[in-house]
Amino acid sequence: MSKLVRFGVSLDETLLNKFDPYISRLGYRSRSEAIRDLIRERLVDEEWKSGKEAAMGVLSLVYDHDVRELSRKLTDIQHHHLGTILSTTHVHMDEHNCLEVVILKGTARTIQEVAGLLLSARGVKHGKLITTTTGKHLD
Repeated sequence: MSKLVRFGVSLDETLLNKFDPYISRLGYRSRSEAIRDLIRERLVDEEWKSGKEAAMGVLSLVYDHDVRELSRKLTDIQHHHLGTILSTTHVHMDEHNCLEVVILKGTARTIQEVAGLLLSARGVKHGKLITTTTGKHLD
C-alpha cells in the first residue's frame, strides 16, 4: 500500500452541508473515505473511456415479453456475441414484463455496441449499462 498524503480542500459551505448527510446515508465514516471513492470512480471512468483496459459491463433490460419475436431476437443477439456476453439472468417481473441482466466483457467499444443492439430492440422499455474496469492502475 502506498503512503497516505494529507492535503487541504476548500469547498463552498453549502456544498459541504449537502455532501455530509449524503455520505452519512451511504455509510461512510469520514469525508476522506468518500472522496477517495469519488476519485477512484472518476479514474475508472477514464480507464473505460480510453478503451485500453479490460472492461466489463452490466446491462439491465426491462421489456414486454408479449412483443412478438422480441424474446427470440434478444436471444439471437446474445448467441451471436458469445465471446462478449458471459452470463444472463432472466426474471419475470409480472405477467407481462421481464427483467434481463446481461454481464459483458471485452473492449469498451464492443460492450457498447452489444448493449446498443439489445437496448434498441423493439419492445425494450428501459435499460441501463453500468461499466467498469479492473481499476488496476489505482494501486
